[in-house]
Amino acid sequence: MLIDLKKITKDYHVGTQTVHALREINLGIDSGEYVAIMGPSGSGKSTLMNILGCLDTATEGIYNLNKSNVSELNDDQLAEIRNREIGFVFQTFNLLPRATALHNVELPLIYKGVSAADRKKRAEAALDKVGLSDRMTHRPNELSGGQRQRVAIARALVNDPSIILADEPTGNLDTRTGDEIMEMFEALHDEGNTIIMVTHEEYIAEHSDRIIRLRDGLIERDEAA
Repeated sequence: MLIDLKKITKDYHVGTQTVHALREINLGIDSGEYVAIMGPSGSGKSTLMNILGCLDTATEGIYNLNKSNVSELNDDQLAEIRNREIGFVFQTFNLLPRATALHNVELPLIYKGVSAADRKKRAEAALDKVGLSDRMTHRPNELSGGQRQRVAIARALVNDPSIILADEPTGNLDTRTGDEIMEMFEALHDEGNTIIMVTHEEYIAEHSDRIIRLRDGLIERDEAA
């Protein structure tokens, strides 16, 4: 099993109040699955995404990722796991505005200490994979929204991660462009990539094989899409 959550609880303290964002979540996800996480605002889906992505840690419980217990790692160790195991695709793209598409895709490899020649080769291959071989020297403001999201997907792929985590990946795109991006995720899944996607759009979630529905910090339903 790639992801194994056991009794994951996350509490936030707001003044004198305690907010129970997640309540003893048990969840397993196998390598190669395509999972959508859904739920109303305040259901805990963003908190769950942040814990899965090692951007946050649980208050209680155990999180095993690729057979490593990441529950008790320090910030530096979590950063190392993120860079090695997880490719992120965000709603807002999160690209460096002054950097070319190629340099944006190279970034995770720079953090990993990959040589300049190897970085360039791997980043070019990732951009070619998402159909942007003719846009490598363009900066984000010279690209359409769909192209920017493709750059973000290429950046997520360049480290050959165990998981692609996508947070509302079509949220800033029109319907046609969003459909194109979802076709790309389907193709990546067909190639064996594990994809976990947070979305509030039912028709986007239906591209996945499995939908996990959260409510009030609990898994309400876990069903085939």
